[in-house]
Amino acid sequence: MADFPFDIVAFDLDGTLLETHRDLGTAVNHALALGGFDTIPVESATDLIGGGAKAMLQQAIDRQGGLPHDEFRKLYKTMLAYYGENNAVHTRPYPHAVEVLDALAARGVATGVVTNKFEGFARDILGTLGLLDRFVFVIGGDSLGKDAEGNYIAKPAADPLLKARELAGGGAMVFIGDSSYDMKAARAAGVPVIAACYGYCDGTAAELGADAAIDSLAELIPALERL
Repeated sequence: MADFPFDIVAFDLDGTLLETHRDLGTAVNHALALGGFDTIPVESATDLIGGGAKAMLQQAIDRQGGLPHDEFRKLYKTMLAYYGENNAVHTRPYPHAVEVLDALAARGVATGVVTNKFEGFARDILGTLGLLDRFVFVIGGDSLGKDAEGNYIAKPAADPLLKARELAGGGAMVFIGDSSYDMKAARAAGVPVIAACYGYCDGTAAELGADAAIDSLAELIPALERL
């Protein structure tokens, strides 16, 4: 255990630590129905996750002709309000997630979450699932504020991962994620990255180009030890 190669292991949330698509899909459908659009099969929400809740709704609406900006914004706020009240109904940790967190804690590794989900939502969900106190940091898509153009400073920018390393006290860090946003953020931050291929991937393992790939969290510790 003393030779474990990393001081910090940071996780993406949706599709990496937690299976969240049912609650996200239900929130998207709530907004779609209110806006007069056809709803989507909840299971198909896995194809929309990656760029965050706003991108999920935008894609679903664009496929049906789109909406003017102001109308979309109102519908998006309605979706967020609904999700805030219903974000941990079906959401669950992936198999082996708790065991992996226990194993990393036993090795003295600091763990945390870097997600594009709003920090408040992430903390609410992790708290409901009894996982929040396991993490040294939880950085959401809104945690670092906005840039000069008014966009949230979030993945694929490097900033959230650099902030995570700072909050954990520095040291060797690795990131675990399931999307191209995660891969790009890790590369920009100069951090090794493992692709969670069981998640909501927007590419194959080869296309994502991670340093390693896993098909289950049960494979994570050995994969980390090989890096």
